[in-house]
Amino acid sequence: MTFERFPGEFLWGVATSAYQIEGAVAEDGRGPSIWDTFCELPGTIANNETGMVADDHYHRMPEDVGIMRELGVDAYRFSIAWPRVLPEGRGPVNQRGLDFYRRLIDQLATAGIAAYPTLYHWDLPQALQDRYGGWIGRDAAYAFEEYADVVSRALGDGVAGWITLNEPWVSSWLSYGWGSHAPGYRSMELGMQAAHHLLLAHGLAVPVLRANSPHARVGITLNFSPIEAASDAPKDIAAARAADVNVNLWFLDPLYRGEYNDVLLPDLSHARLRIADGDMATIGAKTDFLGVNYYTRFLLRSGPSPFNPLGEYVEQTHAERTSMGWEVYPDGLYDTLRRIHERYAPGDMLVTENGAAYADVVDLDGAVRDPRRIAYFESHLEQVARAMDDGVPVSGYFAWSLLDNFEWTEGYRQRFGLVHVDYETQRRTIKESGYWYRDGIAACRRAHSNRAS
Repeated sequence: MTFERFPGEFLWGVATSAYQIEGAVAEDGRGPSIWDTFCELPGTIANNETGMVADDHYHRMPEDVGIMRELGVDAYRFSIAWPRVLPEGRGPVNQRGLDFYRRLIDQLATAGIAAYPTLYHWDLPQALQDRYGGWIGRDAAYAFEEYADVVSRALGDGVAGWITLNEPWVSSWLSYGWGSHAPGYRSMELGMQAAHHLLLAHGLAVPVLRANSPHARVGITLNFSPIEAASDAPKDIAAARAADVNVNLWFLDPLYRGEYNDVLLPDLSHARLRIADGDMATIGAKTDFLGVNYYTRFLLRSGPSPFNPLGEYVEQTHAERTSMGWEVYPDGLYDTLRRIHERYAPGDMLVTENGAAYADVVDLDGAVRDPRRIAYFESHLEQVARAMDDGVPVSGYFAWSLLDNFEWTEGYRQRFGLVHVDYETQRRTIKESGYWYRDGIAACRRAHSNRAS
Protein backbone atom coordinates (compact mmCIF):
# COMPACT_ATOMS: atom_id res chain seq x y z
CA MET A 1 0.00 0.00 0.00
CA THR A 2 3.02 2.32 0.21
CA PHE A 3 2.83 3.88 -3.24
CA GLU A 4 -0.91 4.44 -3.21
CA ARG A 5 -0.49 6.71 -0.18
CA PHE A 6 1.27 9.34 -2.30
CA PRO A 7 -0.53 12.03 -4.31
CA GLY A 8 -0.95 11.65 -8.05
CA GLU A 9 1.43 14.53 -8.83
CA PHE A 10 4.22 13.08 -6.65
CA LEU A 11 7.52 12.90 -8.56
CA TRP A 12 9.08 9.44 -8.77
CA GLY A 13 12.70 9.41 -9.89
CA VAL A 14 16.11 7.78 -9.88
CA ALA A 15 19.50 9.37 -9.36
CA THR A 16 23.14 8.99 -10.44
CA SER A 17 26.26 11.15 -10.65
CA ALA A 18 28.69 11.75 -13.49
CA TYR A 19 31.96 10.43 -12.09
CA GLN A 20 30.26 7.35 -10.71
CA ILE A 21 28.77 6.17 -14.01
CA GLU A 22 30.08 8.01 -17.08
CA GLY A 23 33.61 6.74 -17.59
CA ALA A 24 35.28 8.15 -20.71
CA VAL A 25 37.42 10.35 -18.48
CA ALA A 26 39.88 11.24 -21.24
CA GLU A 27 37.53 11.32 -24.24
CA ASP A 28 36.06 14.11 -26.35
CA GLY A 29 37.97 16.88 -24.65
CA ARG A 30 37.12 16.17 -21.00
CA GLY A 31 39.72 17.52 -18.59
CA PRO A 32 40.87 15.73 -15.43
CA SER A 33 38.99 16.14 -12.16
CA ILE A 34 40.23 15.98 -8.58
CA TRP A 35 38.77 12.48 -8.39
CA ASP A 36 40.87 11.31 -11.32
CA THR A 37 43.90 12.57 -9.42
CA PHE A 38 42.78 11.19 -6.05
CA CYS A 39 42.20 7.73 -7.50
CA GLU A 40 45.84 7.59 -8.59
CA LEU A 41 47.09 7.98 -5.00
CA PRO A 42 48.01 4.60 -3.45
CA GLY A 43 45.61 3.39 -0.79
CA THR A 44 42.83 5.91 -1.36
CA ILE A 45 40.36 3.63 -3.19
CA ALA A 46 39.43 0.03 -2.45
CA ASN A 47 41.27 -2.34 -4.78
CA ASN A 48 42.94 0.70 -6.42
CA GLU A 49 39.86 1.11 -8.63
CA THR A 50 38.96 4.27 -10.54
CA GLY A 51 36.10 5.87 -12.44
CA MET A 52 37.97 5.57 -15.72
CA VAL A 53 35.30 3.27 -17.20
CA ALA A 54 32.70 2.97 -14.44
CA ASP A 55 29.36 2.05 -16.10
CA ASP A 56 30.45 3.39 -19.50
CA HIS A 57 27.32 5.54 -19.43
CA TYR A 58 28.96 8.05 -21.75
CA HIS A 59 28.67 5.49 -24.54
CA ARG A 60 25.64 3.58 -23.25
CA MET A 61 23.43 6.52 -22.36
CA PRO A 62 20.58 5.62 -24.78
CA GLU A 63 20.38 2.14 -23.25
CA ASP A 64 20.22 3.62 -19.76
CA VAL A 65 17.48 6.05 -20.74
CA GLY A 66 15.61 3.06 -22.16
CA ILE A 67 15.90 1.30 -18.79
CA MET A 68 14.49 4.35 -17.04
CA ARG A 69 11.61 4.37 -19.47
CA GLU A 70 10.99 0.70 -18.71
CA LEU A 71 10.97 1.50 -14.99
CA GLY A 72 8.37 4.19 -15.61
CA VAL A 73 10.07 6.94 -13.64
CA ASP A 74 8.96 10.57 -13.90
CA ALA A 75 12.35 12.19 -13.41
CA TYR A 76 16.07 11.57 -13.63
CA ARG A 77 18.54 13.29 -11.34
CA PHE A 78 22.01 13.18 -12.89
CA SER A 79 25.06 15.38 -12.55
CA ILE A 80 26.96 17.31 -15.18
CA ALA A 81 30.72 16.82 -15.14
CA TRP A 82 32.24 20.28 -14.86
CA PRO A 83 35.57 19.16 -16.45
CA ARG A 84 33.69 17.69 -19.41
CA VAL A 85 32.16 21.10 -20.17
CA LEU A 86 35.02 23.39 -19.08
CA PRO A 87 38.22 21.31 -19.09
CA GLU A 88 40.18 24.13 -17.40
CA GLY A 89 37.36 24.99 -15.01
CA ARG A 90 36.75 28.32 -16.70
CA GLY A 91 37.51 29.72 -20.14
CA PRO A 92 37.06 27.75 -23.38
CA VAL A 93 33.94 25.60 -23.58
CA ASN A 94 34.20 22.00 -24.74
CA GLN A 95 31.25 21.77 -27.10
CA ARG A 96 31.44 17.99 -27.33
CA GLY A 97 30.85 17.80 -23.60
CA LEU A 98 27.82 20.05 -23.78
CA ASP A 99 26.52 18.06 -26.74
CA PHE A 100 26.53 14.87 -24.66
CA TYR A 101 24.24 16.42 -22.06
CA ARG A 102 22.05 17.92 -24.78
CA ARG A 103 21.55 14.44 -26.23
CA LEU A 104 20.77 13.07 -22.78
CA ILE A 105 18.18 15.76 -22.06
CA ASP A 106 16.58 15.34 -25.48
CA GLN A 107 16.33 11.57 -25.06
CA LEU A 108 14.83 12.01 -21.60
CA ALA A 109 12.24 14.37 -23.07
CA THR A 110 11.36 11.82 -25.76
CA ALA A 111 10.90 9.21 -23.01
CA GLY A 112 8.69 11.59 -20.98
CA ILE A 113 11.24 11.87 -18.16
CA ALA A 114 11.96 15.22 -16.53
CA ALA A 115 15.62 16.28 -16.28
CA TYR A 116 16.96 17.28 -12.85
CA PRO A 117 20.68 17.96 -13.35
CA THR A 118 23.06 18.63 -10.48
CA LEU A 119 25.81 21.06 -11.40
CA TYR A 120 28.36 19.84 -8.88
CA HIS A 121 28.68 16.30 -7.55
CA TRP A 122 32.28 16.55 -6.29
CA ASP A 123 34.24 16.30 -9.57
CA LEU A 124 36.01 19.67 -9.46
CA PRO A 125 38.27 20.33 -12.47
CA GLN A 126 41.83 19.61 -11.43
CA ALA A 127 42.86 22.87 -13.05
CA LEU A 128 40.92 24.81 -10.41
CA GLN A 129 42.48 22.75 -7.64
CA ASP A 130 45.90 23.59 -9.02
CA ARG A 131 45.11 27.27 -9.58
CA TYR A 132 43.16 28.21 -6.45
CA GLY A 133 43.58 25.33 -4.05
CA GLY A 134 40.11 24.19 -5.03
CA TRP A 135 37.28 25.33 -2.79
CA ILE A 136 39.60 26.94 -0.26
CA GLY A 137 40.10 29.68 -2.85
CA ARG A 138 37.31 32.23 -3.25
CA ASP A 139 37.80 32.36 -7.01
CA ALA A 140 36.44 28.82 -7.28
CA ALA A 141 33.00 30.21 -6.38
CA TYR A 142 33.17 32.73 -9.25
CA ALA A 143 34.35 29.99 -11.59
CA PHE A 144 31.26 28.00 -10.58
CA GLU A 145 29.05 30.98 -11.37
CA GLU A 146 30.55 31.11 -14.89
CA TYR A 147 30.10 27.35 -15.29
CA ALA A 148 26.44 27.61 -14.23
CA ASP A 149 25.95 30.31 -16.84
CA VAL A 150 27.51 28.25 -19.63
CA VAL A 151 25.50 25.14 -18.83
CA SER A 152 22.15 26.82 -18.22
CA ARG A 153 22.40 28.89 -21.41
CA ALA A 154 23.01 25.74 -23.42
CA LEU A 155 20.64 23.32 -21.67
CA GLY A 156 18.19 25.38 -19.64
CA ASP A 157 15.25 25.02 -22.00
CA GLY A 158 15.13 21.26 -21.37
CA VAL A 159 15.54 21.23 -17.59
CA ALA A 160 12.72 20.84 -15.06
CA GLY A 161 14.84 21.44 -11.98
CA TRP A 162 18.41 22.53 -11.24
CA ILE A 163 20.37 21.39 -8.21
CA THR A 164 23.42 23.56 -7.61
CA LEU A 165 25.43 21.36 -5.25
CA ASN A 166 25.24 17.82 -3.99
CA GLU A 167 26.19 17.30 -0.35
CA PRO A 168 28.61 20.21 0.17
CA TRP A 169 29.37 18.73 3.59
CA VAL A 170 31.21 15.94 1.79
CA SER A 171 33.02 18.21 -0.67
CA SER A 172 34.18 20.51 2.14
CA TRP A 173 34.51 18.89 5.55
CA LEU A 174 35.15 15.36 4.33
CA SER A 175 37.38 16.48 1.46
CA TYR A 176 39.37 19.40 2.91
CA GLY A 177 38.84 18.86 6.64
CA TRP A 178 39.19 15.14 7.24
CA GLY A 179 41.00 14.03 4.09
CA SER A 180 38.99 10.94 3.23
CA HIS A 181 37.70 12.30 -0.10
CA ALA A 182 39.36 14.21 -2.92
CA PRO A 183 41.52 16.25 -2.73
CA GLY A 184 42.46 14.69 0.60
CA TYR A 185 43.38 17.74 2.72
CA ARG A 186 43.31 17.45 6.51
CA SER A 187 42.53 20.77 8.15
CA MET A 188 39.34 21.70 9.95
CA GLU A 189 40.06 25.32 9.15
CA LEU A 190 40.34 24.56 5.41
CA GLY A 191 37.20 22.44 5.55
CA MET A 192 35.30 25.34 7.06
CA GLN A 193 36.58 27.77 4.42
CA ALA A 194 35.74 25.33 1.61
CA ALA A 195 32.22 25.00 3.02
CA HIS A 196 31.76 28.76 2.92
CA HIS A 197 32.97 29.05 -0.65
CA LEU A 198 30.72 26.20 -1.76
CA LEU A 199 27.75 28.02 -0.25
CA LEU A 200 28.86 31.22 -1.93
CA ALA A 201 29.06 29.36 -5.25
CA HIS A 202 25.51 28.14 -4.74
CA GLY A 203 24.26 31.64 -3.99
CA LEU A 204 26.01 33.12 -7.00
CA ALA A 205 24.56 30.45 -9.29
CA VAL A 206 20.91 30.72 -8.24
CA PRO A 207 20.09 34.03 -10.04
CA VAL A 208 22.06 32.89 -13.09
CA LEU A 209 20.01 29.70 -13.36
CA ARG A 210 16.77 31.63 -12.91
CA ALA A 211 17.70 34.10 -15.66
CA ASN A 212 18.79 31.47 -18.17
CA SER A 213 16.21 28.81 -17.33
CA PRO A 214 13.15 30.71 -16.09
CA HIS A 215 10.74 27.78 -16.23
CA ALA A 216 12.95 25.48 -14.13
CA ARG A 217 12.92 25.09 -10.37
CA VAL A 218 16.17 25.71 -8.50
CA GLY A 219 17.42 24.04 -5.32
CA ILE A 220 20.35 22.54 -3.45
CA THR A 221 20.86 19.03 -2.03
CA LEU A 222 22.24 18.42 1.47
CA ASN A 223 22.97 15.17 3.30
CA PHE A 224 21.43 14.46 6.70
CA SER A 225 21.97 11.85 9.40
CA PRO A 226 20.45 12.00 12.88
CA ILE A 227 23.32 11.92 15.36
CA GLU A 228 22.67 10.73 18.90
CA ALA A 229 24.91 10.48 21.95
CA ALA A 230 26.10 6.96 22.69
CA SER A 231 25.50 7.50 26.43
CA ASP A 232 24.14 10.00 28.93
CA ALA A 233 27.66 11.21 29.75
CA PRO A 234 27.93 14.99 29.31
CA LYS A 235 31.01 14.68 27.12
CA ASP A 236 29.18 12.29 24.76
CA ILE A 237 26.16 14.61 24.63
CA ALA A 238 28.42 17.56 23.82
CA ALA A 239 30.23 15.60 21.10
CA ALA A 240 26.94 14.51 19.53
CA ARG A 241 25.64 18.07 19.58
CA ALA A 242 28.75 19.40 17.84
CA ALA A 243 28.61 16.64 15.22
CA ASP A 244 24.90 17.27 14.68
CA VAL A 245 25.60 20.94 13.98
CA ASN A 246 28.45 20.00 11.66
CA VAL A 247 26.50 17.44 9.63
CA ASN A 248 22.90 18.60 9.82
CA LEU A 249 22.80 22.33 10.52
CA TRP A 250 26.02 23.89 9.23
CA PHE A 251 24.62 24.52 5.74
CA LEU A 252 20.97 25.04 6.65
CA ASP A 253 21.61 27.93 9.02
CA PRO A 254 23.27 30.21 6.42
CA LEU A 255 20.85 29.14 3.67
CA TYR A 256 17.71 29.88 5.71
CA ARG A 257 18.83 32.05 8.64
CA GLY A 258 21.72 34.04 7.20
CA GLU A 259 24.25 32.96 9.82
CA TYR A 260 26.57 30.15 10.88
CA ASN A 261 25.79 28.11 13.97
CA ASP A 262 27.98 29.23 16.86
CA VAL A 263 28.28 25.78 18.43
CA LEU A 264 31.13 25.07 16.03
CA LEU A 265 32.10 28.66 15.40
CA PRO A 266 31.80 30.81 18.53
CA ASP A 267 34.43 33.23 17.22
CA LEU A 268 34.64 33.80 13.47
CA SER A 269 37.88 35.76 13.69
CA HIS A 270 39.56 33.06 15.75
CA ALA A 271 38.72 30.48 13.12
CA ARG A 272 39.99 32.89 10.45
CA LEU A 273 36.95 32.14 8.31
CA ARG A 274 37.03 34.68 5.52
CA ILE A 275 33.54 36.10 4.92
CA ALA A 276 33.23 39.16 2.68
CA ASP A 277 30.53 41.79 3.01
CA GLY A 278 27.38 40.60 1.28
CA ASP A 279 28.31 36.90 1.30
CA MET A 280 25.52 35.84 3.63
CA ALA A 281 22.89 37.67 1.59
CA THR A 282 24.19 35.97 -1.55
CA ILE A 283 24.14 32.56 0.10
CA GLY A 284 20.55 33.11 1.23
CA ALA A 285 19.20 33.44 -2.32
CA LYS A 286 15.65 32.07 -2.37
CA THR A 287 15.32 28.55 -3.73
CA ASP A 288 12.30 26.53 -4.80
CA PHE A 289 13.11 23.31 -2.96
CA LEU A 290 15.58 21.64 -0.64
CA GLY A 291 17.01 18.29 -1.70
CA VAL A 292 17.31 15.83 1.18
CA ASN A 293 19.73 12.87 1.04
CA TYR A 294 19.23 10.31 3.78
CA TYR A 295 20.72 6.86 4.41
CA THR A 296 21.25 6.19 8.13
CA ARG A 297 21.78 7.61 11.62
CA PHE A 298 24.90 7.58 13.82
CA LEU A 299 25.65 7.12 17.50
CA LEU A 300 28.59 9.19 18.72
CA ARG A 301 30.81 9.24 21.77
CA SER A 302 33.48 11.71 22.76
CA GLY A 303 36.98 11.28 21.38
CA PRO A 304 38.39 11.98 17.90
CA SER A 305 38.60 9.18 15.37
CA PRO A 306 40.24 8.98 11.94
CA PHE A 307 36.83 9.47 10.32
CA ASN A 308 35.48 12.28 12.51
CA PRO A 309 37.59 14.66 14.63
CA LEU A 310 34.41 15.63 16.50
CA GLY A 311 33.83 12.19 17.99
CA GLU A 312 33.90 8.43 17.53
CA TYR A 313 31.04 6.58 15.88
CA VAL A 314 29.69 3.61 17.81
CA GLU A 315 28.00 0.63 16.22
CA GLN A 316 24.43 0.01 17.28
CA THR A 317 24.42 -3.58 18.53
CA HIS A 318 21.94 -6.01 16.98
CA ALA A 319 20.88 -3.45 14.36
CA GLU A 320 20.15 -4.47 10.80
CA ARG A 321 22.90 -3.14 8.54
CA THR A 322 23.56 -2.65 4.86
CA SER A 323 26.82 -3.85 3.31
CA MET A 324 28.21 -0.36 3.93
CA GLY A 325 27.85 -1.11 7.64
CA TRP A 326 25.14 1.52 7.97
CA GLU A 327 22.23 0.91 10.32
CA VAL A 328 18.85 0.58 8.66
CA TYR A 329 16.91 3.25 10.52
CA PRO A 330 13.88 4.46 8.55
CA ASP A 331 12.48 6.54 11.42
CA GLY A 332 15.46 8.83 10.92
CA LEU A 333 14.09 9.96 7.56
CA TYR A 334 10.82 11.00 9.19
CA ASP A 335 12.68 12.76 11.98
CA THR A 336 14.89 14.57 9.48
CA LEU A 337 12.05 15.80 7.28
CA ARG A 338 10.00 16.88 10.28
CA ARG A 339 12.93 18.70 11.90
CA ILE A 340 13.86 20.61 8.75
CA HIS A 341 10.24 21.63 8.21
CA GLU A 342 9.76 22.86 11.77
CA ARG A 343 13.12 24.64 12.05
CA TYR A 344 13.56 26.13 8.56
CA ALA A 345 10.27 25.76 6.61
CA PRO A 346 11.90 25.46 3.17
CA GLY A 347 8.50 25.34 1.47
CA ASP A 348 9.14 22.18 -0.52
CA MET A 349 11.48 19.23 -0.21
CA LEU A 350 12.57 16.46 -2.54
CA VAL A 351 14.16 13.29 -1.22
CA THR A 352 16.99 13.39 -3.74
CA GLU A 353 18.83 10.27 -2.52
CA ASN A 354 17.79 7.29 -0.44
CA GLY A 355 18.93 3.71 -0.88
CA ALA A 356 20.98 0.78 0.37
CA ALA A 357 24.00 -1.26 -0.72
CA TYR A 358 23.87 -5.04 -0.65
CA ALA A 359 26.00 -7.78 -2.17
CA ASP A 360 23.78 -8.57 -5.16
CA VAL A 361 24.49 -11.36 -7.62
CA VAL A 362 22.90 -12.52 -10.85
CA ASP A 363 21.34 -15.93 -10.23
CA LEU A 364 21.60 -18.82 -12.68
CA ASP A 365 18.17 -17.96 -14.06
CA GLY A 366 19.34 -14.40 -14.82
CA ALA A 367 17.43 -12.70 -12.00
CA VAL A 368 18.84 -10.46 -9.28
CA ARG A 369 16.88 -11.01 -6.08
CA ASP A 370 17.35 -8.24 -3.53
CA PRO A 371 14.50 -8.45 -1.00
CA ARG A 372 16.46 -6.52 1.64
CA ARG A 373 16.69 -3.50 -0.65
CA ILE A 374 12.96 -3.68 -1.33
CA ALA A 375 12.33 -3.77 2.41
CA TYR A 376 14.67 -0.79 2.88
CA PHE A 377 12.88 1.28 0.25
CA GLU A 378 9.44 0.32 1.49
CA SER A 379 10.18 1.18 5.11
CA HIS A 380 11.69 4.55 4.17
CA LEU A 381 8.86 5.46 1.82
CA GLU A 382 6.46 4.75 4.67
CA GLN A 383 8.30 7.39 6.68
CA VAL A 384 8.08 9.90 3.83
CA ALA A 385 4.33 9.30 3.64
CA ARG A 386 4.09 9.64 7.42
CA ALA A 387 5.88 13.00 7.28
CA MET A 388 3.57 14.18 4.52
CA ASP A 389 0.53 13.11 6.56
CA ASP A 390 1.88 15.37 9.32
CA GLY A 391 2.00 18.35 6.97
CA VAL A 392 5.63 18.22 5.85
CA PRO A 393 5.83 19.35 2.19
CA VAL A 394 7.61 16.64 0.15
CA SER A 395 6.93 16.54 -3.58
CA GLY A 396 9.25 13.83 -4.87
CA TYR A 397 11.53 10.87 -4.21
CA PHE A 398 14.65 9.82 -6.13
CA ALA A 399 15.93 6.31 -5.45
CA TRP A 400 19.70 5.96 -5.21
CA SER A 401 20.77 4.62 -7.51
CA LEU A 402 19.65 3.75 -11.00
CA LEU A 403 22.81 1.70 -11.60
CA ASP A 404 25.43 -0.07 -9.56
CA ASN A 405 28.42 2.23 -9.88
CA PHE A 406 31.78 3.51 -8.65
CA GLU A 407 31.11 4.19 -4.98
CA TRP A 408 33.96 6.66 -4.36
CA THR A 409 36.53 5.31 -1.88
CA GLU A 410 34.63 2.00 -1.79
CA GLY A 411 35.36 1.39 -5.46
CA TYR A 412 33.02 -1.15 -7.02
CA ARG A 413 32.45 -3.41 -4.03
CA GLN A 414 29.25 -1.65 -2.91
CA ARG A 415 26.14 -2.06 -5.06
CA PHE A 416 23.33 0.49 -4.61
CA GLY A 417 21.59 0.11 -7.95
CA LEU A 418 18.08 -0.82 -8.97
CA VAL A 419 19.96 -2.19 -11.97
CA HIS A 420 22.87 -4.63 -11.66
CA VAL A 421 25.94 -3.86 -13.75
CA ASP A 422 28.46 -6.52 -14.73
CA TYR A 423 31.58 -4.37 -14.86
CA GLU A 424 33.41 -6.82 -17.15
CA THR A 425 30.73 -6.91 -19.84
CA GLN A 426 28.73 -3.77 -18.90
CA ARG A 427 25.58 -5.86 -19.09
CA ARG A 428 22.62 -4.30 -17.27
CA THR A 429 20.11 -6.47 -15.38
CA ILE A 430 17.11 -4.93 -13.67
CA LYS A 431 16.93 -6.23 -10.11
CA GLU A 432 13.74 -7.30 -8.38
CA SER A 433 13.85 -3.96 -6.54
CA GLY A 434 13.77 -2.19 -9.90
CA TYR A 435 10.65 -4.11 -10.92
CA TRP A 436 9.14 -3.46 -7.49
CA TYR A 437 9.75 0.28 -7.96
CA ARG A 438 8.26 0.16 -11.45
CA ASP A 439 5.14 -1.65 -10.25
CA GLY A 440 4.75 0.71 -7.31
CA ILE A 441 4.91 3.80 -9.50
CA ALA A 442 2.33 2.25 -11.81
CA ALA A 443 0.11 1.44 -8.83
CA CYS A 444 0.28 5.05 -7.63
CA ARG A 445 -0.76 6.33 -11.04
CA ARG A 446 -3.48 3.72 -11.40
CA ALA A 447 -4.93 4.53 -7.98
CA HIS A 448 -5.27 8.19 -8.81
CA SER A 449 -6.55 7.50 -12.28
CA ASN A 450 -9.30 5.33 -10.79
CA ARG A 451 -10.22 8.04 -8.29
CA ALA A 452 -10.46 10.62 -11.06
CA SER A 453 -12.71 8.45 -13.26
